[in-house]
Amino acid sequence: MSYHILDERSVADYLRALPAVMDRFSKGAELDAKEVGDGNLNLVFIVSNRFSPAEKVVVKQAVPYLRIAGEGWPLSRHRMRFESQALLLHNRLVPGLAPAVFYVDDEMSVVVMEWLGRHEILRKRLIAREVFPHLGDHLSTFLAETLFRTSDCYLSAAEKKSLQSAYINTELCKITEDFVFTNPYMTSPENRWNHEIDAQAKDLRANKHLKLAILEMKELFMCNSQALVHGDLHTGSIMVNQEQTRVLDPEFAFLGPMGFDVGAVLANLATSYCSHFVHTADAGERNAYQEYLIRTMKGVWEGFAMKFEALWSTNNTGSLCPDPYWQFPSGSQAFAEFRFRYLRAVLRDTAGMGGCKMMRRVLGIAHVAEFESIADPVRRAQPERMALRVGSRWVQERESFKGVDDLIGVLLEETSSPTQG
Repeated sequence: MSYHILDERSVADYLRALPAVMDRFSKGAELDAKEVGDGNLNLVFIVSNRFSPAEKVVVKQAVPYLRIAGEGWPLSRHRMRFESQALLLHNRLVPGLAPAVFYVDDEMSVVVMEWLGRHEILRKRLIAREVFPHLGDHLSTFLAETLFRTSDCYLSAAEKKSLQSAYINTELCKITEDFVFTNPYMTSPENRWNHEIDAQAKDLRANKHLKLAILEMKELFMCNSQALVHGDLHTGSIMVNQEQTRVLDPEFAFLGPMGFDVGAVLANLATSYCSHFVHTADAGERNAYQEYLIRTMKGVWEGFAMKFEALWSTNNTGSLCPDPYWQFPSGSQAFAEFRFRYLRAVLRDTAGMGGCKMMRRVLGIAHVAEFESIADPVRRAQPERMALRVGSRWVQERESFKGVDDLIGVLLEETSSPTQG
């Protein structure tokens, strides 16, 4: 079938011709579709059986432009290939932590997947102060398994190069290079920000030391093919309920630095922490929820580091440092020291990448609901300034960080005086 953009009417006709999808519905199903996409890139439809509404699938289609910017910003729709192959890989590596995939159509740039009707978008639930007891454990497992098993720690050189060639995601990497590491920190037409923070934006864009540090992170992003990263692992790409977690939307997937994914998760939790100084009026309730967010940040990093180290120590099959390399007196201690140093470097990359992502959500093209849902720009400026201060310090001070408590310490220091300019 030649490519055409689907709509609520045509998507049902499209699915009726796909036995692999229609098998998900009862015999004689009548399909209804609703477009629900609120992201920056793609169309998303929920298609249900009119006679049995609980029978649903999700259809995601790439359009040939950047949806947030409109048809005047062309963008290859082949990004859906990266998403579908990453979803299939995640289903194999971490079953139950990614949505099940039912059908992939590269010609139509479509993937049909599991409807997560019992799950909600994590970002929205964090704004509503909901607690998810398994979130830190689930996300640390996702990070450890997907990053370790796509790295040189686990794969042979040939396997790693083959994986890398399958994820040459040029256009979406360029979007990240521009929108995360470059444009927010200079004059650029698509930037937008709350003019109550004009002074802070001006100072940040003129800070030589910060801009040099950001450029170091951009170079790392562009040059370090450490593992297959999700590439856009924010809380809007995670769906949850009290028992389950699903990681969605890996269309930005490519071989890059591990800290980009881990940093994205910690940055989003820190952003939520800042936002609750406005979202939550009662001090006791606010403190309790912010403590939960801190525990989750610790759980994500510490769980990731522990699980990654355990995987590596028992599955050292990759080309990076094969077991014969350590066959000398005290070799096992030397290997343990190398793993420790490796993860310390990932922590520092995590801080730098996370800091860039916090700042760009305040100054760049794509903002977050934690701040945008605060209608009063004066009140919104309070957590936005916090996010800029925290992000700036994470990037600039990353080389001094020895553990996640150092990142959390900066967050606590920079939010201890909510009225600080």
